[in-house]
Amino acid sequence: MATMKSLIGLINKIQRACTVLGDHGGEGMSLWEALPTVAVVGGQSSGKSSVLESVVGRDFLPRGSGIVTRRPLVLQLHKTEEGTTEYAEFLHAPKKKFADFAAVRKEIEDETDRITGKSKQISNIPIQLSIYSPNVVNLTLIDLPGLTKVAVDGQPESIVGDIENMVRSYVEKPNCIILAISPANQDIATSDAIKLAREVDPTGERTFGVATKLDIMDKGTDCLDVLEGRSYRLQHPWVGIVNRSQADINKRVDMIAARRKEREYFETSPEYGHLASRMGSEYLAKLLSQHLETVIRQKIPSIVALINKSIDEINAELDRIGRPIAVDSGAQLYTILELCRAFDRVFKEHLDGGRPGGDRIYGVFDHQLPAALKKLPFDRHLSTKNVQKVVSEADGYQPHLIAPEQGYRRLIDGSISYFKGPAEATVDAVHFVLKELVRKSISETEELKRFPTLASDIAAAANEALERFRDESRKTVLRLVDMESSYLTVEFFRKLHLEPEKEKPNPRNAPQPNADLYSDNHFRKIGSNVSAYINMVCDTLRNSLPKAVVYCQVREAKRSLLNFFYAQVGRKEKEKLGAMLDEDPQLMDRRATLAKRLELYKQARDDIDAVAWK
Repeated sequence: MATMKSLIGLINKIQRACTVLGDHGGEGMSLWEALPTVAVVGGQSSGKSSVLESVVGRDFLPRGSGIVTRRPLVLQLHKTEEGTTEYAEFLHAPKKKFADFAAVRKEIEDETDRITGKSKQISNIPIQLSIYSPNVVNLTLIDLPGLTKVAVDGQPESIVGDIENMVRSYVEKPNCIILAISPANQDIATSDAIKLAREVDPTGERTFGVATKLDIMDKGTDCLDVLEGRSYRLQHPWVGIVNRSQADINKRVDMIAARRKEREYFETSPEYGHLASRMGSEYLAKLLSQHLETVIRQKIPSIVALINKSIDEINAELDRIGRPIAVDSGAQLYTILELCRAFDRVFKEHLDGGRPGGDRIYGVFDHQLPAALKKLPFDRHLSTKNVQKVVSEADGYQPHLIAPEQGYRRLIDGSISYFKGPAEATVDAVHFVLKELVRKSISETEELKRFPTLASDIAAAANEALERFRDESRKTVLRLVDMESSYLTVEFFRKLHLEPEKEKPNPRNAPQPNADLYSDNHFRKIGSNVSAYINMVCDTLRNSLPKAVVYCQVREAKRSLLNFFYAQVGRKEKEKLGAMLDEDPQLMDRRATLAKRLELYKQARDDIDAVAWK
C-alpha cells in the first residue's frame, strides 16, 4: 500500500498544479474539486487561527479584531526529515523561501491587501501556502474567513452573506472534509460552524468537531457532553483543543512549548484525563491526516476516471484547434499548402453545390441578366422619329434609292452597343459572388482559424486572382458584343421584304417630291426590322454571355484560384513562412494552457498509478 506521506503529498502536488493552471472551476467537476480537502470553518473569535497554528507548530497567521482572514488560505503541510530546516513557500512567489514565519505573516497580509485593498473587503481568490517542516503531518487545510453575524465599520451590509456564501461554496462539495471549530465556552447548539455543517452534511460523515477554549470555561462547567458525543453526535470523534492564552501570544511562547503545555493540561485534567490520548492539536493533525489518506484512497477510482475524461476532452479540443506545427521550412511549407488545399476544397464545395452560395451565380444568369436586357432602351432608339433621323443622317446629301443600308448599320450598331452594359454588369455580379464565396470559405475552413495571417494572405491572393479573371472575362464579353457588330447575319435581311409599302393610286395627285417619298410606315418598317434583328442578337448573347463568364471566371476560379500564390509561397524563405503561420495570440495561449493541463493530468495519472497501489 502507498505510504500516507506519498499519497497525501501527491494530492498536494496536484492541488498546487491545479491552482497554477486555474483548474478549480468551470463546467462539471474540476480536478481540484475532485481532490479531498479539509476546510476549516468557524465563527470569528472561535480560535480558528490558533488551531491552525497549533497544527503547524508555528505562529504565522495574521491576528487582530474583526475579519482577519479575508481570502481563503490553502495551507499544504509537507512533513520533512528530522533535523531539516523549516521553511514556507507561496505559490505567487515560487522562487522565494521564507524561513522567518513573521515574514510569512507579513506576506499573507500584503498578498491579501493586493487583491482586497486595505479595506475590510473579502475575496474568493485563494492564497496558496506550503510549509515544509519535520514537526507537521502531511495535510492540506483551507482556512476560510470567519463567519459573522453583523457587519463592522468599513464593511458592506452584504458581508455576512458574502462570507457565508464563500464558505458554503467550499464545504458543500462532496469531497470536502469539514473541520468545524466551536468555542467550548459557548453553547454548541448556537455554533455557526456546526449550524452550517449540519446544513451541508446532515449525516455528519464529512464533519470533524473541534471544541476550543476548554481551559477558560466557567468554573464548575465542562465540555464532556460535547466531547463524548452526547450533546451533538458526529460520525467522527470530537477533539478538544487548548489554545495559547493571549499572555502566551504576547510573550511569543514557542508553539512546540505550547503543544507540550496542552498535553500536560489534558493529562492532568480531572475532567478530561481519561480522554487525553484523543485530545489536543497533535492528535487532531494525525486524525485528520489519517482520515484524509483514507478518503483519498477511496476516491482514487473516481479521481482517475475524471482525469481520463479530462484527458480525452483536452485531446479533442487540441485536435480541433490544431496541434503545434514543426519549425523547419519544409514542414512549414507543407502545412501552408495543406491549409490552402483545405480552403480550396471548401470553396469548390460552395461552387459545386455541396455548400450554399454557388446557386447565386446561376441567379445572375437566370434573373439579373435577362432583367437587364429587358430594360435596354430599344424602344427609344428605334422610335420612328429616331429611325428617320439616323437614316437621314446616314444618307447624307444623297437619299437612299432602295434600302437604307448605312442607316440599317448605324441603327444596328447603336442598338448592339447597349448590350455592353448588361455584359459588364454580369461579369461584376459574378465577381462579387465569387469574392463573397472566398470570404465565406475562409471563415468556414476550420484549419485556418488558428492562422489569421495566412488566412488573410490566402484571401488577398484569391481576390487578386479573381480580379485577373474578371478583367479577362470583361474583355471576352465585350468581344462577343463587338463580334455581333463586326459581321451582321446577312440571311436575316435577305428574308425581309424591304420594298416601301405601296400607296393606293391617286392619279389626280401630282407626283410627290423626293423628301416625301417615304412615309412614317416606311421608317416604322425599318425600325421593326432592326428590332427583330436585335432580338435575335439578344437571344444569342443571353446564351453566350453566361458561357463566357463561366469559362473566364468560374472555371478559372475552380482550376487556378491559388496557382500564383503557390508559386510565391514556394520561393519564400523560412522566416517569411513562419510569419505566415503566425497564430492568433489568444489561440496560442489557449493551446499552451491546454498543453500544460494535459501534462498535469497525465503526470497526475502516472503518479497516482505509481503510489496508490504499492
